[in-house]
Amino acid sequence: MNIELKDIHFSYGSVKALDGVDLSIGEGACGLLGPNGAGKSTLLRILLGFLRPDRGEGRILGRDILHDQFAIRRLVGYMPEDDCLIPGLDAVAFTAYFGELSGMPRQEAMKRAHDVLFYVGLGEARYRLLETYSAGMKQRIKLAQALVHDPKLLFLDEPTSNLDPQGRSEVLELIKDISSRKDIQVLISSHILSDIEFTCSNVVILNKGRIAAQGEIQALKQVDYSLYEMRIKGEAETFIRALRESGCRVEETEEGLLKVYMPPDLRRDGLFRIAARENIQIRHFVQSRTSLEDLFAKTVGVD
Repeated sequence: MNIELKDIHFSYGSVKALDGVDLSIGEGACGLLGPNGAGKSTLLRILLGFLRPDRGEGRILGRDILHDQFAIRRLVGYMPEDDCLIPGLDAVAFTAYFGELSGMPRQEAMKRAHDVLFYVGLGEARYRLLETYSAGMKQRIKLAQALVHDPKLLFLDEPTSNLDPQGRSEVLELIKDISSRKDIQVLISSHILSDIEFTCSNVVILNKGRIAAQGEIQALKQVDYSLYEMRIKGEAETFIRALRESGCRVEETEEGLLKVYMPPDLRRDGLFRIAARENIQIRHFVQSRTSLEDLFAKTVGVD
């Protein structure tokens, strides 16, 4: 495993941010999901060595997170959510500087900077000052500085933030290429579930400082309930209340559909009996595939 954590705890004063996190992440791309306040940022900071856990242990690429942080930092790259740009530098100087900070000789860092800037699509703009860059270009330069020293493990924090649809698509394709063809393990923290589903084969879902789910996305989506979509005629509010009382989780979409998550002990005919009892006509009824959004909502208890 490239990342292994055991019983990680961390608190900000009286506020517990991480509460006994156990984590194992192997090869490929893994998504890190969770609602606001779930502990994602704290977990990333611990993995990067910016914070020391109150309790617990872990290893990154075989190195101890408590005692081998300098060795770990030479092996990992980090693309932060916030801009980390230095005014007055062009892209080549900026990227090479980060290469030197990672331990590369100056000449090697400069050569590598040119290569990685072409890779992320900034080759033609590599001599422009960073303050003239657009939002999309700033995201790419942050990715370039994270890649310049050829890391074994890459941490990406909201990598498609502030991007238009085309720029977002291009960055996601880069991430897929990095994880599949560059032999680099990627951990992506994002609130955009479709980005995670597009780029990652595995996911870790945090909720209230604990691991709510982790593993292969396709396997986790085989949840222990059936998801159905329906349109009804009748009093929706009382029908939804009755469904919830029977153990279902119900969501009402903007398109007027009801998404009903049925627990394993409720059969489809039971749902129709509830409808008949509540004088509801079911006009449309189809079984639906679960998505990562469905898994996320179920795992963190969102109704």
